[in-house]
Amino acid sequence: MAQQMKLTLSVIKADVGSVAGHNRPHPDLLKRAEECLAAAKAKRLLLDFCVSRCGDDINLIMTHSHGVSHEPIHRLAWDTFMECTRVAKSLKLYGAGQDLLVDAFSGNVKGMGPGVAEMELIERPSEPVVILMADKTSPGAWNLPLYKIFADAFNTPGLVIDPKMHEGFIFSVLDVKKKAVITLACPEEQYDLLMFLGAHGRYMVREIRRKEDNEIAAVASTDVLSEIAGKYVGKDDPVCIIRAQAGMPAVGEILEPFAFPHLVEGWMRGSHQGPLMPVAFHQANPTRFDGPPRVIAAGFQLNQGTLIGPIDLFDDPAYDEARRQANTAADYLRRHGPFEPHRLPLDEMEYTTMPMIMSKLRDRFKSVG
Repeated sequence: MAQQMKLTLSVIKADVGSVAGHNRPHPDLLKRAEECLAAAKAKRLLLDFCVSRCGDDINLIMTHSHGVSHEPIHRLAWDTFMECTRVAKSLKLYGAGQDLLVDAFSGNVKGMGPGVAEMELIERPSEPVVILMADKTSPGAWNLPLYKIFADAFNTPGLVIDPKMHEGFIFSVLDVKKKAVITLACPEEQYDLLMFLGAHGRYMVREIRRKEDNEIAAVASTDVLSEIAGKYVGKDDPVCIIRAQAGMPAVGEILEPFAFPHLVEGWMRGSHQGPLMPVAFHQANPTRFDGPPRVIAAGFQLNQGTLIGPIDLFDDPAYDEARRQANTAADYLRRHGPFEPHRLPLDEMEYTTMPMIMSKLRDRFKSVG
């Protein structure tokens, strides 16, 4: 029997310019990205591709057979974003090239600004995947949904019913401050896992594998722009890939956590808490106080590397109530203005203008005893 080809699904995203603030990229940027990826497909570097966007972020969805962290694939993404930046500058768009934090490509876009989620897999007889893309938030936004999808039987009955899922899943969690990873198995280390995932500003799910056979189930981007740049340069706007069905969570189980618009970091100037609103593709245009944070869900079928889709999975009235709740929560939080908990705590704003303000006023603090 011939060995099946390993397929790589790569999602690489960046904000390289937007029309009228942080709203959406100009159509010419998306067109240029499609031209770059089409040329790479013609040269057989890619098997297939799809260019998407959420808010002001361009998402390059690519299939190939070269494995994760493959230099030519990452160079393609970098060069594509550079081409889009040139277009953005010619149009005088806002924030042209803002996520490209270095001047030259150095072999891998991780740590250079763009967000990356990649997984290598062997296609099952039917291979559905869900790609989540968010705007105006951080990678910690995936913690609660991924926990519910892969560890909460009240959300995912497959953990009880499906024999392949019944043993549970293994979470790889990144400490973004210490650049260290811990691996925790569920259900037996569930409470330990929650200790970290609840602190979503510091600990973020990087990867999830099925315990039964170590099969990859989900991957998420975890790059934090402010940690890379040492200052606030825009929010991270993460992406996530989740395999669905047949021994993995059903599509409905993957989407169900987003019926609750949980609070995430980001929103205006990356300095506020806000509800994560699940929206259709055409609704991913954050304008209210540059928000509230948005998430879209693109459904695909993989067919020997061909991307069949995308299906707009949140384009469904079933999520109208979540959107209503998100608006209600946004109203409530906005009334706090510059006060916590709407504004992030000071220790989480260390990459904004706050250090400059504190430096200017430091000598005016007088000891009282």
